Amino acid sequence: MFSKILIANRGEIALRVIQTCKKMGIQTVAIYSEPDSASLHVKEADEAICIGGVTPRESYLVINKVISAALETGAEAIHPGYGFLSENAEFAKAVKKANMVFIGPSPEAIHALGDKTAARELAIKSGVPISPGSDGAVSEITVIKKIANDIGYPVILKAAAGGGGKGMRMVEKPEELESALHSAQSESMTSFGDDRVFIEKYIVNPRHIEIQILADNFGNILYFPERECSIQRRHQKVIEESPSIAVTPEIRVRMGEAASRLVATSNYTNAGTLEFLLDSSGKFYFMEVNTRLQVEHPVTEMVSGIDLVEQQLKIAYGMPLELKQNDIVAKGHSIECRICAEDVYNEFLPETGVVDYVRLPIGEGIRNDAALYDGYEVTVNYDSMVAKLICFDATREGAIKKTIKALDVYRLSGLRTTIPFCRFVLDSEQFRSGFYSTSYVENHWIGLIPKELQFPLSAVAAIAKNHINKRRQPINN
Repeated sequence: MFSKILIANRGEIALRVIQTCKKMGIQTVAIYSEPDSASLHVKEADEAICIGGVTPRESYLVINKVISAALETGAEAIHPGYGFLSENAEFAKAVKKANMVFIGPSPEAIHALGDKTAARELAIKSGVPISPGSDGAVSEITVIKKIANDIGYPVILKAAAGGGGKGMRMVEKPEELESALHSAQSESMTSFGDDRVFIEKYIVNPRHIEIQILADNFGNILYFPERECSIQRRHQKVIEESPSIAVTPEIRVRMGEAASRLVATSNYTNAGTLEFLLDSSGKFYFMEVNTRLQVEHPVTEMVSGIDLVEQQLKIAYGMPLELKQNDIVAKGHSIECRICAEDVYNEFLPETGVVDYVRLPIGEGIRNDAALYDGYEVTVNYDSMVAKLICFDATREGAIKKTIKALDVYRLSGLRTTIPFCRFVLDSEQFRSGFYSTSYVENHWIGLIPKELQFPLSAVAAIAKNHINKRRQPINN
């Protein structure tokens, strides 16, 4: 097994990787930007090296700085976490070129599946259902209009080069198509340095379901019980649970087998996630592949009892999977709430500020993935998520009750967070009954916000979002 790895990330995911490495007897190297010098991941790692800079573009996204830090400290491998360079094929190539191991899929697999149009082509080749749409990226408005008319409105435009809800525009009417195209292309270029988009049929009120997979270098592939990720704002997840109340055993097998076929076709190895849309009739459609560990991986760990980071490390080291598909069984129910620094009453506008007091809930079946401490500063430079609360119980109802109780005793002051929203959702009839979709926020939250708390901050939010996206673009020098 590796004796030392570098973690090319920060915050709670860096701490999460460190935790497993300590269990396995692997030394860790943390990297950090100047503002992160007092961060917990720096203190918990065996070694830490400052790579300079204030913004991600000056630190965590600079490939040469990350590689140099790994070489300087004698790391044998690099774990990218999620975000930053985790889905950057050029980074994976650079790690390999420096004679180190990238703890993730090959650069070729990242490139093939990270591009959504290429991934759609592979899905078709693998016999995985996709929603009707363009065969590849499209840019001519006349072509897009014809496709939209053929498949019928509503349609959705998506960035070909990335995900996370960026570069996506839903279009309900023909007259809205051209402006939506320009908007999607602009955001895609800002977020990913690539303005290619494609078009597909918009599935109305779907469930967002994803399948976690593990694949080793010997052709063994495992799929895990699904995660339900339908509680979203701006196409970005806030609450996840496993398993999904909407997925029957038969759908679970079909979805898992479809995911495995796509993984096999692309020669994918290590951990990954395939995302699907599930309609009310039980039909599912492939959306995309996340070629990395997911933010919401803890709910899968809680119901399966399997440490996914440990499996990542073993696969990257060249070990075969010891688990069999029959070993992967959901036991109990888990719910994750993303604690984000956002004003849920103002269009989930990102917040900045200093945490002046934090006390996290504890107890049996309660897990906190967080890098918070008194004095922790939240800036515009990094993602708004500051922590994750994960709860487990034998039943879904028990998990809901435990999560609500944990949210009620969660103490985090100094800035607004998504805690009130999460609390509302979990206690709502729609969530408790299981009859909800990706339209939950629009249908059940916005209309209930008191008028005096609704401010027209969409322009401010757009400016802030554009500023943050620019600071997060990867560079290679």
